Amino acid sequence: MPTAAQRLARARALESLVRDIARDEILPRHLKSARSRKTDGSFFTEADLASQRRFAEALPRFLPGAVLGEEMTAAEQATLWNEGGRGLWCIDPIDGTTNFANGIPLFAVSIAYLIEHQPVIGVVYNPITDESFYAARGAGAYLNGAELPLRPGASRLCDAVAGVDFKRISHHLGDELAVRPPYYSQRNFGSSALEWCFVAAGRLDVYVHGGQMLWDYAAGRLILAEAGGVAEALDGGALMSGPAIKRGVIAATSPALFTDWSNWIKAHS
Repeated sequence: MPTAAQRLARARALESLVRDIARDEILPRHLKSARSRKTDGSFFTEADLASQRRFAEALPRFLPGAVLGEEMTAAEQATLWNEGGRGLWCIDPIDGTTNFANGIPLFAVSIAYLIEHQPVIGVVYNPITDESFYAARGAGAYLNGAELPLRPGASRLCDAVAGVDFKRISHHLGDELAVRPPYYSQRNFGSSALEWCFVAAGRLDVYVHGGQMLWDYAAGRLILAEAGGVAEALDGGALMSGPAIKRGVIAATSPALFTDWSNWIKAHS
């Protein structure tokens, strides 16, 4: 079993690999890749497919395990999840494809390595800002080498800056948040992976999203946990429950703030 220091060394090496593939496959296609629509209504670009191919080739040589990616069929994803208990890569080659295609500089590569369906290494990299968030289980979380969080989060919910995706939460909860918000201010960035990391960094204090897939949060959840934050599924179920299940999530920078945030969400859902 690798030590925490060994896992951290692997996370740093993975960070370097992610930077290389983003430089080769994503940045040259920025502002040049047209959007195409998938059967579920979401978008993808040539850059999504090209970078996923590169990761599918490179990652199993880095650590043993199949590569489960967003740009796969549901049947392929389910098979890999069921067979991947001893080691599985979970990737989103570009999280925030609409931002990427529209020239909004908030998108990221999200890579997690799972053992027994739990993340042990995670990297989230924004190639435009050159910000690389990474973590290894038991070894902390970092942004370009600086330990997270970068700043202490709010201690009171009324002082918090919240990350909220209104379109994916219930109408009632959305109305309550819009009319009687318990926090100071609200943001939405269009990239779930980055939003998890922004909570880990202390840029956001609390977070709620009504529907994320496994590749949206596998790396970010680990990075947040290693930075001292807390998260769970909005319905109280297990987050790491497979690629076919879309989960609502709530998170906060600290256990105390999470308790206040979670209680408010439950009381107004």
